[in-house]
Amino acid sequence: MLRVGLTGGLGSGKSTVAQILHELGAAVSESDEVGRAMMQPGQPVYNDILRIFGPRVTAPDGRLNRAELARLAFTEGRLDELNGIVHPAVIAAQQQWMDGVFARDPKAVAVIVSALIFEVERDARARGDRESVLGDWHNRIDRVIVVTAPDETKIARYVSRLNLSGVERMKAEDDARARLAHQVPDAEKASRADYVIDNTRDMADLRTQVEAVWRALQAESNQRSGE
Repeated sequence: MLRVGLTGGLGSGKSTVAQILHELGAAVSESDEVGRAMMQPGQPVYNDILRIFGPRVTAPDGRLNRAELARLAFTEGRLDELNGIVHPAVIAAQQQWMDGVFARDPKAVAVIVSALIFEVERDARARGDRESVLGDWHNRIDRVIVVTAPDETKIARYVSRLNLSGVERMKAEDDARARLAHQVPDAEKASRADYVIDNTRDMADLRTQVEAVWRALQAESNQRSGE
């Protein structure tokens, strides 16, 4: 078995890489999807967010106003508070998911997709936590894949998905830059990663790189299972 973290800044293409890995045979869990499910009304994470941030982060239908929550997190310096609620719960849920994957197939490669693997570690260590699953990603991940691209390319990809124009497009670009500013730079991530995928060319090139990484992951997982 092999626990793999797949990371990269917004717009880097990590979701595309995750889809290719899934097609090749990997079990894949998207941290964003897990987090969104936990932030639905009635969930403990949802209740904790309301307790900390107050009713102003709810929409008229009772769901979280994610735009307001993002504004508080990124422009009012409350990102650590939000992450402190969401990240431990997501990590615990994904650990349970991996346990189930490996119980069914001891040779499986389980891939956790998260934009913030290194950032979670950085922020935990800044709080003095160096040994938990938050403070040391090696406690929950065996190998890390980083997907890289120039920041301006990431921003362009992010904004293009939103299909905005004019002032709204500029706001989205500013939001993307604010998010990237909080993230660990690609160069540092790449220096600490086991595999680096450069997503600056076409889809054929990207798939070739992912297939090469997949073969290496499979080989290591098979070797571990045979020990």
